[in-house]
Amino acid sequence: MAVAEQRADTHIPTVIADELHIVYRVNGAKTGKGSATSALSRIVKRGEERGVRKVHAVRGVSFVAYRGEAIGLIGSNGSGKSTLLRAIAGLLPAEKGKVYTDGQPSLLGVNAALMNDLTGERNVILGGLAMGMSREQIKSRYQEIVDFSGINEKGDFITLPMRTYSSGMAARLRFSIAAAKDHDVLMIDEALATGDRKFQKRSEARIRELRKHAGTVFLVSHNNKSIRDTCDRVLWLERGELRMDGPTEEVLKEYEKFTGK
Repeated sequence: MAVAEQRADTHIPTVIADELHIVYRVNGAKTGKGSATSALSRIVKRGEERGVRKVHAVRGVSFVAYRGEAIGLIGSNGSGKSTLLRAIAGLLPAEKGKVYTDGQPSLLGVNAALMNDLTGERNVILGGLAMGMSREQIKSRYQEIVDFSGINEKGDFITLPMRTYSSGMAARLRFSIAAAKDHDVLMIDEALATGDRKFQKRSEARIRELRKHAGTVFLVSHNNKSIRDTCDRVLWLERGELRMDGPTEEVLKEYEKFTGK
């Protein structure tokens, strides 16, 4: 289990969520055409978009994350974990409340877009440039990135187009690219669920290194062991609400009672 380390900068905030609400608007909701009641309802709700259904994905979530922390995000499917990360990354606007970040947040998700028609080699270069690395830095870390991902262990896959990769290979390369740079705030969405145990151990070790040299790491995972091995704090979300925030073992015990696992 991960043990919290004492650092001089422990109480420097990196992310503050203040009563954060995130609402999705989904087109195609039923409008009840021809119904007098629905017509009246539309008149009363002039300010709302016609035929749009609102999904309240995050509901009044507040917390403060500090430099050097690794924070796990857990909860049932659809509980708002990935939505919360996207809001921290600045990819989703707040309906209400605020998110404040110190430095540049970086979101790494297994569904993040890669250039499928380009080789793994080209994606390493483009991914590094997108993260703000210089070409010299990418060149010096290139082999380390490829070796870390392990995708060349059974052939020269790094020279092949990304479309030839399995989803696990693509996710491992994506994590390896992101992990090659220190981040102010790094958010990882299910990346450690891919690959074998050997790769997971390398990833967990790298996350611990990132915590020492960077700001804060957030990890979304359905694998409680990965959370235990990597994080010293856990946020538990259910139906968009923050149900519990505390030390890893304390929160996971309550979560496992709730899920029966």
